[in-house]
Amino acid sequence: MVKMNKEAIAQKISEEKIIDIPQEELNWGSVSLSEVLNSDTRLEASVYNIEGRHAREILKKCKWNVVQLSGEKGLIKSAFYPTRFKRVYVEKEGGIPFFLPSQLLEIYPKPVKYISPKTNVAIDELKIKNNTLLLTRSGTIGYCAVACKTLIGKVFSDDIIRVSFKSEEDLGYTYAFLKTKIGNTLLQTNNYGSVVSHIEPEHLNNIPIPNPPSMIKKRIHELVMKSYELRDESNELLDKAEELLVNELKLPPIDDFKPEYFDTSSNLKNYSVKFSELSNRFEASFHVPIVKSIINHLKCHAEEVTTVGDKRISKKIILPGRFKRIYVEEGQGTVFFGGKQIYELDPSNKKYLSTRHHKNRIQKELRLIENMVLITCSGTIGKTALVPKHWENWTMNQHVIRIIPSSDSIAGYLYVFLSSPYGYELIKRFTYGSVVDEIDDNHVSQIEIPLISRDIQDEINRLALEANKLRYEAYKLEQQALIIVNEEVIHKT
Repeated sequence: MVKMNKEAIAQKISEEKIIDIPQEELNWGSVSLSEVLNSDTRLEASVYNIEGRHAREILKKCKWNVVQLSGEKGLIKSAFYPTRFKRVYVEKEGGIPFFLPSQLLEIYPKPVKYISPKTNVAIDELKIKNNTLLLTRSGTIGYCAVACKTLIGKVFSDDIIRVSFKSEEDLGYTYAFLKTKIGNTLLQTNNYGSVVSHIEPEHLNNIPIPNPPSMIKKRIHELVMKSYELRDESNELLDKAEELLVNELKLPPIDDFKPEYFDTSSNLKNYSVKFSELSNRFEASFHVPIVKSIINHLKCHAEEVTTVGDKRISKKIILPGRFKRIYVEEGQGTVFFGGKQIYELDPSNKKYLSTRHHKNRIQKELRLIENMVLITCSGTIGKTALVPKHWENWTMNQHVIRIIPSSDSIAGYLYVFLSSPYGYELIKRFTYGSVVDEIDDNHVSQIEIPLISRDIQDEINRLALEANKLRYEAYKLEQQALIIVNEEVIHKT
């Protein structure tokens, strides 16, 4: 046995990494029997958490009478979710477009799944009806939206609670209240479930809400409804822009492109690729025939086909590096969110980066600029967004590539093409990775972009930028509604 001297032992200890495992704080408090009885004898600690109790105490000091959200004296007329059913997913052709609860906050949700018309459920029951408030009830609970023109008639899952109201103005008012920190906290305290969180319509009976004069509620309601009208208008402008693009390039529906395969008699589709077209990529996915078909079509009908990296198209393409994030409290740093929220008007679950610690990285890589084009590049590939004015100087994580357009005269057009089904296919072709799908800034620079008649291109660009401005205006109106709820209702003493 070799004896180690004191110096050697000291050296050995100094080389060891000491990992400090933080201990979770145990939050506890007492609950009166009357509170338990008034909460339908629910015994989960979450029902009585400190934040929820604090929120209720604030409402007790409120100037206005406080009622339960639902119930005989409440604001809600009815709240339900459709019958649960076994989902039978099918291909797009012949299927019914089906939307997931996670899409509820998207400004313009597009179907990602399709269910069979033979599904054993009343499809009409799943369709969103006018003048309803929508609440997610499973998994991530408490997301809410107003049934606007974009959503009405869409088939959403049974994981959405449909809420109607006794008075019209209570729709927008309740939406705004539940969007506040106090309202959302109260909603969250009513969840149950050890693995997947849930709330039920009857839990709305336990949510207190101030009941101010009709005049105040009407102001809030009108702001919220106008906000949603502007979102609908922005979506209609983007539809017009894409229609112009499709017509000018004589593009058939994406499903009508006929890729050339050697054999279509089996599910195993095979095709050939010229050696000169390999581009040092040997994955079959990079050379899928539909991409070749789209590019050939663009070359035939566009005035010119260039790439995103062309200096006429972009100034810079930024892929942020990975970094250790240091978060701070709200109001103490820079807003930070990720690719999951890229379709949302006001991104949910925002965090706040320490400006002091990340100043250089924020300025060089993370900061968003109005009319910058964003593309998700890790995990889910190809989700695109045009940065609205209220996102300016906010930050996003490294899983989103930033394209700084050469000017505002091309930004909207670039976004419209990349967000189209045809642009999506051209983005997706660059995907690589055995576990997590990825693309990088070099790949984005190679994406083909068609240039068309200048007049049409300018009109497409104008429509997209106008749509982006409407979304900014929609955001401002909703924020005004939230300010009124906070200042004139919740904290009015």
